[in-house]
Amino acid sequence: MLELNFDPFPILETERLVLRRITLEDAQSYFELRSNVDAMKHICKPLQTSIEESKTMIYKINEMIAFNDGIGWAVCFKTDNKMIGSVSFHRIDKAHYRAEIGYMLHPTYWKQGIVSEAVEKIIQYGFDTLKFHSIEAHIDPTNVGSEKILQKFNFVKEAYFKENYFFAGQFLDTAVYSLLQHS
Repeated sequence: MLELNFDPFPILETERLVLRRITLEDAQSYFELRSNVDAMKHICKPLQTSIEESKTMIYKINEMIAFNDGIGWAVCFKTDNKMIGSVSFHRIDKAHYRAEIGYMLHPTYWKQGIVSEAVEKIIQYGFDTLKFHSIEAHIDPTNVGSEKILQKFNFVKEAYFKENYFFAGQFLDTAVYSLLQHS
């Protein structure tokens, strides 16, 4: 079984980005992200309606980290500490050395390679440092951008679940992609 310890919190860097801990100082930026209709289009969670909801979510993220059950990072440019997105391993299955990856970015920053840069870094961290055997992603099959990112990093579509997710009064499909450590 995996033994994880996110204390001290791992700050990761890429050429342009810093992936750091999400804090209450990020509540406004987090709210701007989670209340944005375009950013949330494929997330299938309700839009946040207040900064308090964002603060509650930040507490939950940090609680997940404290219990070593998952980890989420704020995505920021090295030149600016403002949170513009997030990346995470929000479901870690320690018994099976497996984690689910998630990512989102404020639309202002789309199509600049930022998500790819952040995802590449946490995939490397997940395999090299956390010793995952596999990383999976559950996405809305209509999210072509997310699918392209996964394919870029050699994720393979493993499953397609029809109408397995109920959100906003309708049943939605889910596509599951996976990447093995030695792929």
